[in-house]
Amino acid sequence: MSEKYCKESFVVKTSIVLPPDTNNYGTLFGGKLMEYIDDVAAISAMRHSRKNIVTASTDSVDFLHPIHEGNSVCLESFVTYTGRTSMEVFVRVIAEDLLTGERNICALSFLTMVAIDENGKPTEVPKVVPQSEIERELYQSAKERAEVRKKRRKETENLSKKFGAGLPW
Repeated sequence: MSEKYCKESFVVKTSIVLPPDTNNYGTLFGGKLMEYIDDVAAISAMRHSRKNIVTASTDSVDFLHPIHEGNSVCLESFVTYTGRTSMEVFVRVIAEDLLTGERNICALSFLTMVAIDENGKPTEVPKVVPQSEIERELYQSAKERAEVRKKRRKETENLSKKFGAGLPW
């Protein structure tokens, strides 16, 4: 299986924040932003793997700066690391006040996407090759993030066994 550069999976999505996308404070709904994050990450993963994908995990999304109605919101994503069937995707979210030009980083996120075959089973993906300094930094720190994810997933699985799927509490 061939290798691909990080830049080959690069995606940019820009939207204007309109009233239906905002809460009672006039800022973008967090859930709407999370939808955008999942969307660009999925496109990056599919560009890299040229396979159908599923979202396996989303690391925490910390909302660092509000995105106001009338601002543009720009999301940039690319594959930073690959396992055998999984891909880590980095997403950066920037808001811009279109009247003043002020820009702020609003969120950073890492998602894990898994490539699947026509039977819905995980399938191999090409290795990713970082080139720029930031790509290399993200690539080198990916295994540490993966360990944190594995630990968090195990804790979640154990907690779900405690609660079960029975009737409401």
